[in-house]
Amino acid sequence: MQLLSEQELERRKDREELMKLGINPYPAEAFPINVTAEDIHRNYENRKNDYKSISIAGRLMSRRIMGSASFGEIQDASGRLQFYVRRDDICEGEDKTLYNTVFKKLLGIGDFLGLKGYIFTTQTGEISLHVTELTILSKSIKPLPVVKRDEEGNVHDGFTDPEMRYRQRYVDLTVNPEVKKTFITRSKIITQMRRYFDDHGWLEVETPILQAVHGGAAARPFDTHHNTLDMPLYLRIANELYLKRLIVGGFDGVYEFGKMFRNEGMDRTHNPEFTSMEIYVAYKDYIWMMEMVEEMIEQVTQEIHGKTKIKVGGNEIEFAGPYRRLSMYDSIKEYAGIDVSKMDETELRQVCKDLNIEVDDSMGKGKLVDEIFSEKVEAHLIQPTYITDYPIEMTPLAKKHRTEPGLVERFELFVNGKEIGNAYTELNDPIDQRERFEEQLKLAERGDDEAMAMDEDFLRALEYGMPPTSGLGIGIDRLTMLMTDNTTIQEVLFFPQMRPEKKQVEMTEEEKLVFELLKADSPVELPELKGKAGLSNKKWDVAMKGLTGKGVAKVSKEGDKLTVSLVD
Repeated sequence: MQLLSEQELERRKDREELMKLGINPYPAEAFPINVTAEDIHRNYENRKNDYKSISIAGRLMSRRIMGSASFGEIQDASGRLQFYVRRDDICEGEDKTLYNTVFKKLLGIGDFLGLKGYIFTTQTGEISLHVTELTILSKSIKPLPVVKRDEEGNVHDGFTDPEMRYRQRYVDLTVNPEVKKTFITRSKIITQMRRYFDDHGWLEVETPILQAVHGGAAARPFDTHHNTLDMPLYLRIANELYLKRLIVGGFDGVYEFGKMFRNEGMDRTHNPEFTSMEIYVAYKDYIWMMEMVEEMIEQVTQEIHGKTKIKVGGNEIEFAGPYRRLSMYDSIKEYAGIDVSKMDETELRQVCKDLNIEVDDSMGKGKLVDEIFSEKVEAHLIQPTYITDYPIEMTPLAKKHRTEPGLVERFELFVNGKEIGNAYTELNDPIDQRERFEEQLKLAERGDDEAMAMDEDFLRALEYGMPPTSGLGIGIDRLTMLMTDNTTIQEVLFFPQMRPEKKQVEMTEEEKLVFELLKADSPVELPELKGKAGLSNKKWDVAMKGLTGKGVAKVSKEGDKLTVSLVD
C-alpha cells in the first residue's frame, strides 16, 4: 500500500478538481514552442521585436501571488524565465476561474505549464514574459524539494544528499540545474572524440554485448543463460576481441563507444556498468598510439574548456602533449625505491609482505607487480603520464616487446593518479596468443576468477592473419570526471548502480520513540529499553508489536534474557 504525505494527498485532490473543471491535467495535444529561456536572456536586448509573440513551456518553479496579478518562474531545459500573469489577460469575459481557482489554488511547484505572450522588462530590469495564454501540460502530484536561495545566492535546504541525488536523478536535474552541465560536457567529449576518429576515416561499429566467451580484459563477468539455445552467456567485459576480428576482416580502423560490465566492487572510480571507447588501427604500434592519444585529448580539452590547462581538484593539469613516458619497472624504482625487474614470484611476494600489501595465492607474477605499482606509484602520477612496457604475465593480448625480453608493448595513461586509457601493440601471432591463453587457464585453476578464458574462434581469426595493429581503450566515465573536476564516478553517470532502496515504514509516535532509542543503542536488553521509553504497559506492547510486525526490530531470547535489536 502506498503511504502518502499530506502534500501528496492535497495534490491528488487538486488533480481531481482540475478534472471536475473540465481541464485535462495531462493533455495529449502537442504544445508549440518557438523559444527557450536561454535564447530570451541572451538576445532580447538586441532583438526586442523578435519576442513580441512567443510560446514557451517548462516547470513552475516559484510563484508570488499579488491579488489580480502574479509573478512566477518557469524552468525549461535551458534555464529559468520570470513571467507575469494578470487575471484579465488570461480570463476573457466574466469567467475568472482560470486565474482565481486554477492558477492561484490548484497549481503547484513542479507543474508543467505552456505559456504564450510577449517579453518585456520590469521596472527592476528583469527580463520577463507577460502571459496572455496559460495551459496546464502536466500536473505534478509529488512535491519537489524546495531549494531556497538568499539575496547573496547562497543555497538553503538544498537537495544535496548524494544517495538521494543518485537514486532520484530526475529530481537532482530539476532542482540542481548545474548538474546538467556535467552531462552536457560528457556528451561533448564523446562527440569530439567521434569527430576526431571520423575525420581520420575510421569506422564506428557495434559488437555483441552478450558473448559466449568473456575475454579482452582481466575481470570477473556477469553471467546469464539463453533459454532457446540452452547455453550460458556473459555480459561483455570488453569488446576487444570482436573489434580485432574486424581488423582481420579487412577494416583499417574501427572504434566503438559501448557499455562494459564487470562483476566487481564499487567505489569512487568503479561502477559495475561503465562506458568505454575502444579503437583499433591497422599498421600502427603503441608508439604511434601515444602520439594519437595526445593529439586527440588535447583537442577534446580545447573544445570543452577553450584551453589545454585545467584545474582538477587542487592540481593544474596540462593536457597538451607530449606526455611523460616511464616504464612500469622504472616507475616502481622511482617511487618505491625497489627494482622488481629481475624478481621471481617468491621474491615479489616477499616485497608485498614487506610493504604491507595484501595478496593471495591466486596471484601470479604479473598481478603482484601490479599490486606494488597500484599501492606505491599511481597516486604520484598527476600530470598525464604514459606507464609503458609491462611484464608479459600482466597482458595476454599484447605483443612481446621488440627489444626487452619478458615485457610487452603496452602503455596505460594516468592522469591525476588514475588510469584512464590502456593501449597495446596488438599480439597477432596466433601460436603465441594460444600459449598466452593457456597460461591464463593455469591462473584460473589457481583460483584467479579474473583470468581470461580460451577463445577458439578468436584464435581461428588470428590464424587467417591479422595485420600489425595498435589498439586503445579509454574509460569515458573517468575522462569525464577529469574534464568536469568530479571525484566520484557516480557524479558523471545519470543512473549509477545503487543498493536496493529501503522501504519507508510509517510509524506511530510510540514506535518512533522506541526506534530512536534502538538507533542509539542496539542490541539492548528489553527491560532497559522499556525503562528508557517510559511508556505505559499497553502503549509499550502495541509499539513493540508494531515494530516487530513491520520488520524493524526483533526480540531474541537467550536463557532468561530478552534482547531487542534493529533489523538490518
